[in-house]
Amino acid sequence: MRNFTLKQLRYFDALARHGHFGRAAEACAISQPALSVQIKELEGSLGMMLFERSARQIRLTGFGEEFALRVRNILRSVDELGDLARASRDRFTGRLRIGVIPTIAPYLLPTLIGNLNRINPGLDFHVRETLTQRLIEELSDGRLDAAIVALPVSEPSLTEMPLVTENLVLVRPQADSSKPVPGKEELREMRLLLLEEGHCFRDQALSFCNIRSALPRDGLDGSSLSTLVQMVGAGVGVTLIPEMAMPVETRSASVNVAHFPDPQPTRTVGMIWRRTSPLTEQFSQIAEVVRESVDSVCKAHSARSVTPA
Repeated sequence: MRNFTLKQLRYFDALARHGHFGRAAEACAISQPALSVQIKELEGSLGMMLFERSARQIRLTGFGEEFALRVRNILRSVDELGDLARASRDRFTGRLRIGVIPTIAPYLLPTLIGNLNRINPGLDFHVRETLTQRLIEELSDGRLDAAIVALPVSEPSLTEMPLVTENLVLVRPQADSSKPVPGKEELREMRLLLLEEGHCFRDQALSFCNIRSALPRDGLDGSSLSTLVQMVGAGVGVTLIPEMAMPVETRSASVNVAHFPDPQPTRTVGMIWRRTSPLTEQFSQIAEVVRESVDSVCKAHSARSVTPA
């Protein structure tokens, strides 16, 4: 067996993930024919087929699936060697691949990136916005360096650093502003608009109301908080949003925002990264900037009119 290269392993990993030569080639910034040649050379070096090819799709062979798991471990270890060198420098510079869940990203990122650029001007940000489970997978595979999520995630391979606990608030039609703030029992009887399945914020809202996720609901499942708030403004129902979303989501909707009575529903925002990462100290420093940024964003809600409990 001839030696194969690290570059070929990265090309293989991209093709295994995307399942499509064109998309994998684009991700690797090379031409599709060049990618195809590298994969064939890798298969030749191994003396084994890695992919089953048909006119419409490609898929990993049985050997290819086992090979892919080992390749990801190798690539993650190689990346951590580079991180080890970065960790020894006085200033944290270079690429930072950070993931953020959708119920945090649009409200926090403008402030956070501005703060990080001011403190670490050498950082090259690569931001990935997606659901928590996908962020965990991409962290574990080495495709992300860290992520900002709602805790806990309870993944043994990841370090969790809680940063800020923020309240969840009720968004209801403006016409309801003079009414008492409903309790959990009353809220269960109302038309509660929630994010679609897969969003951790949906589970937090259901948990507060003591509603099982599997129960049928007469409501609307949206893909964003913006959709839910606009539907509330149209009189369709009520919803819950985190405090950091208030300045953005309620400024163009005819809604009333109200705090629940104590104990108020909350969520904990924090950072996660791989326990094996050599950049733990640097991530801890970045986490402090995240904490300050979240505090700053949450305080912005004071400019809005909020009905107390």
